[in-house]
Amino acid sequence: QVRLVESGGGLVQAGGSLRLSCAAPRIMFGIRINVVAWYRQAPGKQREPVAGITSEGGTTYANSVKGRFTISRDSLKNTVDLQMNSLTPEDTAVYYCAAGPGDWLRPTFWGQGTQVTVSS
Repeated sequence: QVRLVESGGGLVQAGGSLRLSCAAPRIMFGIRINVVAWYRQAPGKQREPVAGITSEGGTTYANSVKGRFTISRDSLKNTVDLQMNSLTPEDTAVYYCAAGPGDWLRPTFWGQGTQVTVSS
């Protein structure tokens, strides 16, 4: 596998939860992956960072999701999950997994995205 593969999107009511998962190889096209992040793009809006995690387990979050979303990684399975709680309609977006060697705000590789829809 030499690509990022997202799973877990879907439709949920406001206040509900969803868990996204990204299968992220440790090395992609000769580049060591040190950071994996989740981004999202809502209709008519720019893509924005949501959360990131380093290979050492350090995490960072956008202010809009702090306290509601949790990013985690399973080093044995090479997966990075995004647990999303207390979802609101404003969280509706296509969620993308992204990865790269360094800055979570400058990923090198992108997944195809998974749709998350939160109904009111």
